[in-house]
Amino acid sequence: MLDPESLALKDILLAEGICTEEQLQDVEDEHDRTGKKFSNVVINYGFIDNEKLLELVASSLGTEVFDLKLQDVERHVIDMIDPETARAYGVLPVDFDGSLLRVVSKNPLNFQIAEELQFILGHDVIVLVADESNIETAIEKYYPTTMATVEDVLSEMDTTDQEFLNDEDIENAANETPIVRFVNVILFQAIKDQASDIHFEPFEKNFRIRYRVDGALYEMPEPPKNLAVPVISRLKIMSNLNISERRLPQDGRIELKIGGKPIDLRVSCLPTSYGESVVLRILDRSVVNLSLDALGMGQDVLDTLREMIHRPNGILLVTGPTGSGKSTTLYSCLNEINEIGEKLLTSEDPVEYDIEGIMQVPINEAVGMTFHKALRAFLRQDPDRIMLGEIRDLETAKMAIESSLTGHFVLSTLHTNEAAATVTRLSEMGIEPFLICSSVVGVLSQRLIRRVCPHCKESYEPTDEELERMRVSREDVGGRKFYYGKGCQACNLSGYKGRKAICELLVMTKGMTDMISTNASTAEIREKAASEGMRLIRDDGIMAIMNGETTVDEVLRYT
Repeated sequence: MLDPESLALKDILLAEGICTEEQLQDVEDEHDRTGKKFSNVVINYGFIDNEKLLELVASSLGTEVFDLKLQDVERHVIDMIDPETARAYGVLPVDFDGSLLRVVSKNPLNFQIAEELQFILGHDVIVLVADESNIETAIEKYYPTTMATVEDVLSEMDTTDQEFLNDEDIENAANETPIVRFVNVILFQAIKDQASDIHFEPFEKNFRIRYRVDGALYEMPEPPKNLAVPVISRLKIMSNLNISERRLPQDGRIELKIGGKPIDLRVSCLPTSYGESVVLRILDRSVVNLSLDALGMGQDVLDTLREMIHRPNGILLVTGPTGSGKSTTLYSCLNEINEIGEKLLTSEDPVEYDIEGIMQVPINEAVGMTFHKALRAFLRQDPDRIMLGEIRDLETAKMAIESSLTGHFVLSTLHTNEAAATVTRLSEMGIEPFLICSSVVGVLSQRLIRRVCPHCKESYEPTDEELERMRVSREDVGGRKFYYGKGCQACNLSGYKGRKAICELLVMTKGMTDMISTNASTAEIREKAASEGMRLIRDDGIMAIMNGETTVDEVLRYT
């Protein structure tokens, strides 16, 4: 689905005869599939180069191309727009004649930018065209990020013990400038490092703050114990929670903008022996690529998965433990099939990422809004495809099967450790084998493993011990090198940077349904699936080792 800027560029390319309708449809399909910027796909396909595209856009707008590499911008012009606005809109002021401000924009075909800047600044604004990467470089050059480190803020704070007589004292302390600044720096640092969670943990003698990156926890510089109460109270105030309630768990939400990017934080407070433990789940849409290609699955699995999710009816189940990337896979599947001719509905606990064009319903069991009730209501909304965050009980499982048998495609998750066990889990829940066979089209079981850091990647000859642990021979390895990360600044000295999925995809074939109908065991189903070509999750991990993407320890840790 194209945004207004991409649609405007599409019209320009057609009008100028650069591309045909068919070629632009290929570009649009690639854009929808990968999430890449429409203009970048046009360039990658070779229809036009970047320089000519800039000239074409400038000509259509009646403006000019501004070369940031050849011209410096005066400081008084830069100061016309504050750093937050420049980053939020992706613009840089380049000239001001006293009444007219000229800016370069990363999205020159977004005509609302000029209107909103005129409203904010009180001056007429003209948008010029410039290379996007040059604009980003210039924004960093003229608006350098000088955020203090955690160590800097701690060194400036009063670390003497404080006595809080009542909730008013706590609230006042939580709103003091040093505490506010300290919390902001913690959030900024974690988001900058692309953390998924931040943990604030009070103990008897210390206060620990850790954040999770690529599945591993890292400790921040330890703050004084006396900061625990005001820091945690600050987080509760930001998430509109009751700071007086310290005996019961509480859940909340913080919405903020950092570097012009909207960030959603899910807040969980848990009473412990030495105060409240708070965990923030960071949902940063800008760093999540909701594309099936970005998941790192094998091409054979991707091709089969794509074929499955385009079927008119059936159930696709994604399984794995907590933190295995199930939600991201489901979102990527939804993104793939999100078309104007399809009605998509989701029920989620909670809604993690908003996707344009999809009706998303949050589950709230406190008021009786369960997955089962949501699904029952969905069937009266004329859906084509339905996503259930999780099948938790027999009632929901039966409803999901009924939905698939009446012409709907259902995507959902189950907590099982392998694809074969999902079938037996459904049977244990009380679903008849013939219903499983007639509704489930496939089961994808997955794990997330860390990738070797590309910045400090080193090759080596695998040892006999490693091959024995992997249960492969030197002949199987065939002279391939294995890789590890030495540890560098880019990967926080961990040797890993980013994650990929390893998986196994069970396809419901005729042979598989015949076996399931006989109440086969998990081991029998696994053996049958493997004989029909399913690559087991450990074998998929070994393939990732052979391809130099990850390490032996990482694969064996999760499989």
